[in-house]
Amino acid sequence: MLAVMADPTAEEHVSQVSQLCCECGQFHLLLDNHLYNFQDEVDDELICHICLQPLLQPMDTPCGHTYCFKCLENFMQEYNFCPMDRKKLSFQQCHKSSLLVRNLLDKLIVFCPFKAECQQTMQRCELEAHLQNRCPGFKKYKSELQRKKNPISKGKEDPPARVETNTPKDPEVPSAGSSLVAESSAAAVVSLGTVEPGLVNPAFEETEEDLPQRTSLVAETTTVEIHREDPEEELGMRIVGGKDTPLGNIVVQEVLQDSVIAADGRIAPGDHILEVNGVNISSVTHCQAVSFLRHPGPVLHLMVLQEKGFSNKTAQQDSSSATNREVIHVTLIKRDRSEPLGIKLVRKRDEPGIFILDLLERGLAAKNGKLSRNDRVLSINGQDLRQGTPEAAAQIIQTTESRVNFVILRQPGIQLPEQVEDGSTSNSSSSSSNGGSPVHHRRRVDQNHYRRKSTYQKDLPQGYASHEKTVAIKKEPKESLGITIGGGRDNKNKLPIYVTSVQPIGCLFRDGRIKRGDVLLSINGIDLTHLNYYEAVSALKSNAASHSVILKALEIVPLNAPEPSLDIKEQGFSWSPLWITWLGLPSYLHCCQDVVLSKGNLESWGFSIVGGFEESKGNKPFFIKTIVPGTPAFRGRKLKCGDEIVAVNGVPAIGMSNSELIPILKEQRNEVTLTVVSWPGSLV
Repeated sequence: MLAVMADPTAEEHVSQVSQLCCECGQFHLLLDNHLYNFQDEVDDELICHICLQPLLQPMDTPCGHTYCFKCLENFMQEYNFCPMDRKKLSFQQCHKSSLLVRNLLDKLIVFCPFKAECQQTMQRCELEAHLQNRCPGFKKYKSELQRKKNPISKGKEDPPARVETNTPKDPEVPSAGSSLVAESSAAAVVSLGTVEPGLVNPAFEETEEDLPQRTSLVAETTTVEIHREDPEEELGMRIVGGKDTPLGNIVVQEVLQDSVIAADGRIAPGDHILEVNGVNISSVTHCQAVSFLRHPGPVLHLMVLQEKGFSNKTAQQDSSSATNREVIHVTLIKRDRSEPLGIKLVRKRDEPGIFILDLLERGLAAKNGKLSRNDRVLSINGQDLRQGTPEAAAQIIQTTESRVNFVILRQPGIQLPEQVEDGSTSNSSSSSSNGGSPVHHRRRVDQNHYRRKSTYQKDLPQGYASHEKTVAIKKEPKESLGITIGGGRDNKNKLPIYVTSVQPIGCLFRDGRIKRGDVLLSINGIDLTHLNYYEAVSALKSNAASHSVILKALEIVPLNAPEPSLDIKEQGFSWSPLWITWLGLPSYLHCCQDVVLSKGNLESWGFSIVGGFEESKGNKPFFIKTIVPGTPAFRGRKLKCGDEIVAVNGVPAIGMSNSELIPILKEQRNEVTLTVVSWPGSLV
């Protein structure tokens, strides 16, 4: 929905009750909601059904509806029922929406209202700071207003007032002078925990969702410059989302080990990519985003939005200690996978993350000389460990073949306390990169995956069609089929077997009906859909030796076909289907996984969802869009952005609306089982 706005540069009609607002830059009544000019159509789930504008200071009703604070307050002065379903309601029963919902709303992109002098776009939460500090149009308006009020002092323009903001600082993010954020021209910190002015209402009292020690969900926009020796080299990350999917934004799903992105260490799973080389990709299709990110070049400029988690009040008040922090990149090279690094890692009792307790004498790290005791490990090989554990770090180190890339935070003069978490000794709560890591006895067998149950199955989403085909071929016994395959149920995403290439030397190329990307269902009556990769290779080879071959395959057809230029950008990339292709796979070929999350009474689950049933758009799958660092969803490392939620505690999510599923999640006190389907993001 696009809001209809007044143009502040037009002829003024200012009265005592209607004036230009310094927060939104629009003319509106003093007691009315702010007005914004949104760049894109806003999802109906984020619209207030009283004012029909995107929500401001959103309030949830017990019956599952959400309205603007002012809209609901005014409505309840005259009525005693919910505007949507007319159920009996009092204002005191309502509560402000979760931090995640408010975060999504504040990230909506808006135009600067001073169109004549400023064509910038920004997040809604950044508009006030833009008007006060950077907007030439607002500065001109204030100057003209000042001249009208004081015609004698014409030409003696007062400098614009400096607006002091008490933005909480993430204790895990170094100062602006550090190398981690040195390339960010303007790191915008989004704080969502500040108390809205003028709100005196029981609904806004502290609740379990708004703890005194976790008051703000903080996100930071920063610019990262990536250098590649080979301009054609893959960046080494997987992405999901796009404006043609329920996720909307482009989100990093995974960072591959030993990749360019992992070596840089600043981009992590869950980051939202806003710009590529100055081009705004926050509202492009998935295919267009892949094309932008695969564009070759020695230097790549990325603007990303990074969730920093819930900030700590005491840390916000004491930010002076961050000024001397230094971010350092260190690479250790192992001769083989089993070589230990000689590092002992521990947790602190009162601070999240992991720290270097000691470097073993004559170990690889000690010989390198760049790591020190008390260093805080921010990431290893691109895996975000700001809220991590020693066991998780040891597992990453042990599974790395050669290069181990550390990003560490160093603060001179800070000593590691004698005791670590739980008051235990450093030996029992520490992890070493040697073979005796606690990871071995804590590691679980991979959780069971199973075919999607009939009660969980769904129709193909809009925009997709699938075509099953049977291909019968007569061939010479020694003639090859001429295809390469990928996938297999042993793959970490439990994919079906699919064709990665059709070689010009084989009989299938001559026949022409089997194409790259086709899912292979069976060969000569042998079911391939439950086999792992090596079993499938064996079945294809043994049956290819006969005079005739009958292949059954499934072709997934996105009705909005990818751009023709996309294949050109795939030169040098190991081919695999795009993430959006898997969204069109029929449900009976999906493999589900049950993920159990546990939390304390005073925690939130820590993820946001999009999708669900809408009358205007029909059924859409639910996807995980955001995972907040430091929360149960983050700590488990089982959920990823872009995962589809199939069921909650065994209750199918198919057919539910967003407002029906969210209360079910909120009702779960300490444990919830999410049934999810995970597809690999598109490789860039």
